[in-house]
Amino acid sequence: MSNIRNFSIIAHIDHGKSTLADRMLEVTNTVEARKMKEQVLDSMELERERGITIKMQPVRMVYQSNGENFEFNLIDTPGHIDFSYEVSRALQAVEGVLLLVDSTQGVQAQTLTTLQMAKDLGLTIIPVLTKTDVPHSRVDEIGDEVVKLLGCERSEILAVSGKTGQGVTELLEAIKDRIPPPAKSELDVYRGLIFDFEYSNHRGIIVFMRVFDGEVKKGDTLKFAASKKTFAALEVGVVTPEETPVDKLSAGEIGYIVTGIKEPGVAGVGDTLMKEKTNPEPLEGYQEAHPVVWSSIFPENQDDFTQLSQALDRLQLSDSSLSYEEESSGVLGRGFRCGFLGMLHMEIITERLRREFNIDIIITAPSISYEVTWPDGKTENIYAASRFPEHEQNVSVREPWILGQIILPGDYMGNIMTLLYEHEGSVIDTEVFGDGRTLLTIEMPLRELMRGFFDRLKNASSGYASLSYEIAEMRLASVTKLDILVAEEIVPAFSRVVGIGRAEIDAKAITEKLYNTLPRQQFAVKVQAKIMGKITATKKISPVKKDVTAHLYGGDITRKMKLREKQKKGKAKALAHGKVHIPPDVFMKMMRGD
Repeated sequence: MSNIRNFSIIAHIDHGKSTLADRMLEVTNTVEARKMKEQVLDSMELERERGITIKMQPVRMVYQSNGENFEFNLIDTPGHIDFSYEVSRALQAVEGVLLLVDSTQGVQAQTLTTLQMAKDLGLTIIPVLTKTDVPHSRVDEIGDEVVKLLGCERSEILAVSGKTGQGVTELLEAIKDRIPPPAKSELDVYRGLIFDFEYSNHRGIIVFMRVFDGEVKKGDTLKFAASKKTFAALEVGVVTPEETPVDKLSAGEIGYIVTGIKEPGVAGVGDTLMKEKTNPEPLEGYQEAHPVVWSSIFPENQDDFTQLSQALDRLQLSDSSLSYEEESSGVLGRGFRCGFLGMLHMEIITERLRREFNIDIIITAPSISYEVTWPDGKTENIYAASRFPEHEQNVSVREPWILGQIILPGDYMGNIMTLLYEHEGSVIDTEVFGDGRTLLTIEMPLRELMRGFFDRLKNASSGYASLSYEIAEMRLASVTKLDILVAEEIVPAFSRVVGIGRAEIDAKAITEKLYNTLPRQQFAVKVQAKIMGKITATKKISPVKKDVTAHLYGGDITRKMKLREKQKKGKAKALAHGKVHIPPDVFMKMMRGD
């Protein structure tokens, strides 16, 4: 156990984490040169295309130093804030972390969030500056920033280049010398912490875990502490980065177990594995994933409904944070109401549905969950605008607020303050870094973050600002339901919950968009927005005009008058009894952003 080093990498998106991991695999001869490719640990096509890490990936390396072999277990983690719970479980499975900071950009907001998790867990932190081979890198300046952030010595900071491999050997030596080996196990019985899992068609769920106590072998009967499900370990092994079976995994080691289970909801990140007839205390920190963003997914063709259901089942087998329930819409047919960890998580799931399962889908605008307290004291979580209470109902509504951090160059402060005002946000604290950048601590309603705040932040700062956030608390909400009426009938699919302060602006924008999108009918159609029982915006779509007398040639004028009168009566009848047909592509255009 004294020769084991378990560590993870903390870095913002695009700070060179996966590239550095590639060089470490090369230097330790874990991957043969002929099999080497960029982003070895990013196995998903979507990860390689976007250059981001979505799924966690453990890998074991053997590092030789002074004739002695050391077992290095690296867990490559996602950098995006949506996956912060998974990252926190991975950090609990290691003794140290590499803090990667891009020497051209400096510390980013999401790095601070993960760094705080590592500090709270008491992990050893090795600061590393990356991309030092780039001509415009600012090693001295960014180094001073890291010294101030960690309170470390300047000599403790390592400089590496994932592209050229410069400094990687020194980094491996620092991992061996600075990161402590796993602490001695206090229990004889087996306990393992699950930090990730995946699904295989043939072998079922494969869990990746760190052994904290005892040992586990192939054939052992194990159980999940949270779901109570038992199974026989079909295979025990380590990732090198191919899955390699071993005889057993002992305390301090990181590896995988093939469970053979093929049902969702059994495995969960943060759960504890133990042997069937033992009852040790589960490892602390387990939480069930709670969705933050809700959206409905419908198949474009209703014949694909069963295929969509099976696809979501498959995705849930490898991603327990995805939740969904069946729902139906009078216009879009049968579909699923899905809960996601955040906007990136939603984007990834929908993209995987299209790519991996080849399903054409319609996805509704994302919404959040509101806590509604009815007059009789009953509390209900409502995440569908169509079920939101009417304004005259005497209810109390609470909504989630976020606590966020924005790091930005000082030149853009004015733009960001205006943006925060427009999104009901406020600044709690301000801190200035040595390189002229500013750290803003902000609070804001989650619904305003969903309203395109991240994209607007990038635009307002020319791409330089970075944002991280966490759900802070529930507060009383100043919101109301916005209904859209077409031909004086409410269309539930267009309803949404909006802030009272900007309800009229949203009402005008939606009616204008629908006016420009809806095809003309045989009769005049009113498009209206209703807020708090009042119509606040109206647009009238003129009817399709047809010259009913075009086929006449000569004759008395009364022939033409008779035909026009007949047309007039027909239009009046259509206006009284006619139904407006809204094509599916109109719903798609209305749902794809404002």
